[in-house]
Amino acid sequence: MSNNKFKENISSIQDQQYMADVFATGLQYHQTGDFLQAEEIYQQILQRNPNQPEVLHQLGLLYYQVGKYDFGVKFIKKSIALNPFVPSYYNNLGIVLRNKGDTDAAIQSYQEALRLNPDFAAPHLNLGVALQKQGKLDKAIKHYQEAIRLKPDYAEAHSNISVVLQNQGKLDESIKHCREALRLKPDFADAHYNMGNSLENKGKFKEAIGHYREAIHLEPNNAKAHSNIGTILQIQGKLDEAIKLFRQAIRIKHDYTEAHSNLVMTLNYQSGINPLHIFSEHLCWAVKHAPPWVASIRLHSNEKTTGRKLRIGYVSPDFRAHSVAFFTEPVLRAHDRADFEIYCYSNVTQPDSVTNRLKGLSDCWRNIVGMSDKQVEDLIRNDQIDILVDLAGHTANNHMLLFAKKPAPVQVTYLGYPNTTGLPTMDYRITDEWADPIGQTEHLHTEELTRLPKSFLCYKPPENAPEVLSLPALSKGNVTFGSFNNRSKVTPETVKIWSAILKAVLNSRLILKSKALNDKETCQVLREMFFENGVSPEQIELVGYLPFEQHLRLYNRIDIGLDTFPYNGTTTTCEAMWMGVPVIALAGESHASRVGVSLLSNVGLSELIAESTEDYIKKAVTLADNLDKLQDLRANLRPLMARSPLMDATGFTRSLEAAYRKMWKRWCDQNQNQHQKNENSHLQ
Repeated sequence: MSNNKFKENISSIQDQQYMADVFATGLQYHQTGDFLQAEEIYQQILQRNPNQPEVLHQLGLLYYQVGKYDFGVKFIKKSIALNPFVPSYYNNLGIVLRNKGDTDAAIQSYQEALRLNPDFAAPHLNLGVALQKQGKLDKAIKHYQEAIRLKPDYAEAHSNISVVLQNQGKLDESIKHCREALRLKPDFADAHYNMGNSLENKGKFKEAIGHYREAIHLEPNNAKAHSNIGTILQIQGKLDEAIKLFRQAIRIKHDYTEAHSNLVMTLNYQSGINPLHIFSEHLCWAVKHAPPWVASIRLHSNEKTTGRKLRIGYVSPDFRAHSVAFFTEPVLRAHDRADFEIYCYSNVTQPDSVTNRLKGLSDCWRNIVGMSDKQVEDLIRNDQIDILVDLAGHTANNHMLLFAKKPAPVQVTYLGYPNTTGLPTMDYRITDEWADPIGQTEHLHTEELTRLPKSFLCYKPPENAPEVLSLPALSKGNVTFGSFNNRSKVTPETVKIWSAILKAVLNSRLILKSKALNDKETCQVLREMFFENGVSPEQIELVGYLPFEQHLRLYNRIDIGLDTFPYNGTTTTCEAMWMGVPVIALAGESHASRVGVSLLSNVGLSELIAESTEDYIKKAVTLADNLDKLQDLRANLRPLMARSPLMDATGFTRSLEAAYRKMWKRWCDQNQNQHQKNENSHLQ
């Protein structure tokens, strides 16, 4: 070898060592979070030699970490082009693609990583995450289990599988995996958070809050944990504390739409709040979250013909054994298929027999679990939906931002939420003159109120409802009041009024039932509230969760139902009346506090509607003193309901369809007028 050649080799080796040292320095900056310095070093290396796959790979990861997903994808793909045999490159590309919203491409990337190395645990974990996002829970579990088999101390896999098991309702198994994740990694914030979720679903609120607080201790900016503690406090009726936690979650994560929806939802429960204040909070939600979506609204290509067959799309996370299903099923069943084609967009993570039944009542069923709002928007536009109906409002797992993008020409909110959405893109809200008297509540809505001629609700009672038994007071010798509404609806003001009734009716009892009353602390606080209002503990019976048939049978121990206020019951009032139990309701100023007015008026029991708290007490006491009247109501309430507009599915659905026709005609007319204006402008 010549001396010059030898010197060149030495120089090359020294240069390689130098660049390796520079790259190591870049990695050190990267790992300590100094992304600017790391990026500068990576770019310097690539300027000298752009064909460095590992440098390109690390630069792609860096861009992903700072939120520049497109650049992340670009540079990792360059690294793969130079060296297509490194499994970790595909795994990390999948992570970036998933966070970018391209779940299908992410899955392909993870699968390629596993093709190169089937024993690589990380892609199994990440593939599980992607499949879970798509709602393919059984497949997700298999990959999590394989990740654990390959790496038994994989705390992240145990934590993730706990989430899927929780979604499947397998709470004990979920908790088992959370415990294992925390044994392997005691300071694992995500595992504490997931444990909190499972314990919350089991009704173990105190333990759940403990794990959420530990997650916050480990990650002070854990907005989800703050919000979930707020949800528990709301369930327990601690509304002021819940609102503070929701506001804290929003301060931490400004775009946290779910926590903000929780906040506006909780305001509906509170006594003494001006409805205008609640309306303004809904406007704040829309102002904060909707503008970027509203700005990107695209024109609609739907055929602008008034008399043609219309496509109606219903969007809901509650096409399952849920209160909403009692009111959607009769409508889906009664729709005129000659004039309307029905699409259902289902965001149900745990389908059940009710889901399957509703699926059979739709012309086209779309499972949108795990899909982004953008993907759902594209689906709805491709389906050419004419009128899109929201059945959730600001309740859990809603799609408010989807409606902000206005994927359909006409958008309607109905049934699932007792207030405005606040969205400028929501055109109408379905109601009636009882729940929203003309001139009384228009100023509390961004939507135009469409009042159906009779009831805004159509109830389908459960087919397996128990027989109505004779009046309990006749055999027991005392009157039993009852309310099976959520604990959140039982405000201090409500307790005060109910206590006055119990003190006025000799030897009377009160049975309260809700899932939250499985929790001992929640029960204790509620008992203390009644005690402070002069009611002895033996007058109050608190019942937690019961299987549905037992839940209905419990009404056979109730003589008179007491509705909550300011947030009335809906399904609970219907169930009570179907089981022969008359309900006393208090008329309020807003929709949420007037649902009882609508239900009782449509059944023909307006005499049970109180106009003040004093009148509420008087009506309850007077009815309790008239056992003959109570016995007559008990014998006749079910047939009375069956004959009422509340259960006239065909009549109700025809009136709803007529409303849809009017909405559609208006949209066509407006677009025709706009088209004519554009034509005239062009001619000038």
